[in-house]
Amino acid sequence: MRITDTADLWYKNAVVYCLDPEVYLDSNGDGIGDLHGLTQRIDYLHEIGVTCIWLMPFYPSPRRDNGYDISDMYGVDPRYGDHGDFVELIRLAHDRGIRVIVDLIINHTSDQHPWFRRSRASKSNPFRDFYVWRSDTPPDTSDETMFPDQEDGIWTYDERTGEWYLHHFLHTQPDLNTANPLVREQIAKTMGFWLQLGVDGFRVDAVPFAINQTTLAGRDEHEFAEPHDYLRSLRAFLARRSSGTGSAIMLGEVNMPHQQQRAFFGGEDGDQLTMQFDFFTNQKVFLAFARQDAEPIREALRSRPQDIATEAQYANFLRNHDELTLDLLSEEEREEIFAAFGPQPEHQFGGRGLRRRLPPMVDGDPRRLKMAYSLLFALPGTPVLYYGEEIGMGENLDVPGREAVRTPMQWDSEKNGGFSSAKPSAVARAVVEGPFGPEHINAADARRDQDSLLHHITRLAKRYRESPELGWGSYQLLETPYSEVLAHRVRWEDRTMVLLHNLAPHPVVVPFRLEDHRPGTELVDLMSEQWCRLDDDGGAEIPLEGYGYRWLRLKTEDDPRLV
Repeated sequence: MRITDTADLWYKNAVVYCLDPEVYLDSNGDGIGDLHGLTQRIDYLHEIGVTCIWLMPFYPSPRRDNGYDISDMYGVDPRYGDHGDFVELIRLAHDRGIRVIVDLIINHTSDQHPWFRRSRASKSNPFRDFYVWRSDTPPDTSDETMFPDQEDGIWTYDERTGEWYLHHFLHTQPDLNTANPLVREQIAKTMGFWLQLGVDGFRVDAVPFAINQTTLAGRDEHEFAEPHDYLRSLRAFLARRSSGTGSAIMLGEVNMPHQQQRAFFGGEDGDQLTMQFDFFTNQKVFLAFARQDAEPIREALRSRPQDIATEAQYANFLRNHDELTLDLLSEEEREEIFAAFGPQPEHQFGGRGLRRRLPPMVDGDPRRLKMAYSLLFALPGTPVLYYGEEIGMGENLDVPGREAVRTPMQWDSEKNGGFSSAKPSAVARAVVEGPFGPEHINAADARRDQDSLLHHITRLAKRYRESPELGWGSYQLLETPYSEVLAHRVRWEDRTMVLLHNLAPHPVVVPFRLEDHRPGTELVDLMSEQWCRLDDDGGAEIPLEGYGYRWLRLKTEDDPRLV
């Protein structure tokens, strides 16, 4: 394999940045972020090392669920701009070397979508089969809804036709019947439309629900022979229609343990989702942070399947636009995280997660934050940032539900954090106040402070991009006498790195051994001016400060890279 191959599978060492256009930058003073505003910040994103934007829903929507309740899959919400603004955004991003992926919602629509309006008009309507209906009274499904604080179950009675329709999310988001070939055809057409406008792929929402045979089986005459065939067909369509800046991707939201995620990659064939968010490792990382013990992370990395296709990739993240879900952990483990990072009821969401950003969880401690983001970039896979993480934004707990972490981007210390010139009462969502408000946390100040989290993450992105072994290589956990230290090695071709992270506040000196490397080999720290050599036994002892981290590249004579 050559270094040039990394351009073909570009996503394997990308730096992904998720943003909501509604709260990123308002260009016309109406209090709502828009595509033109985002376009003004493309150079900022390029500057900090972003290579792929994940653009959250910008489609027409009643916005009962942050835009994931779509009423027109082909449209641009006029509050954000129009198709011309979208094309201008794509063109400028591509010119700066940044790819753009958009959300693809294949599980549900808004109840205001024309399909659902026709579906509920009568039982004999041709669109009836676009959704999942039942005539018998459903059992108690209160433990299956994704919004336990708002919904009693996943079936809602429709008085017009006297039947029940399925919705795993809000009752205003009826589930599509993806077993129906006509529905699959419409979703493929949607993909084709946005690909034609230049997007580089899709973040696919709520994938397991869309192919859930438990809810689709027996509901219609189009039942899948094998549910995963649908994902294979979408991947094949994507490959046929991709053009422009390289292969397009499907980054899937699959909140499942690793062995179940393997099937959504397509196993060794790799013919389904291109990438998946690693929810299991994410939850174990927070358990490790709470315990100040790296064993949960080691457990997660040991459980990752190693026999997936070369084209498949895990996406690592610390926080995202939803709650920090902890549903793959035991009740006791969740309680540990609640006690450490969200002890108050207002911090928690649905009994299964936290509606907080990371900085307030650790009281803004810069040592812990820098270590955490170093770990994010050092884990095998592709790092995903959520807007505002790069400057250390906090949440607004006065905003209900998951919206607490979806507040306006804080650009400077002026009114509304520089997000909008509108009156504060007219802004789409309330700006964070207090110690994490824009008077204290903003991008303008961070750019001028060389010790800021922003500059730290910019350096991490640069070093990550210079080290394709982190996204492409195999990994091995290294033994150390300290449970609080995560030590792992990544290897790709003849390139090797050792990554060390101390999850505890006290300093340690970490010994490790690389028996398959010759004595005297240099280990160069990519995040500092320090270096050392392997001793006669292939070992080294590396000092780590409290919450310290080291990125050590083994320097070989034939490695052309600068260090």
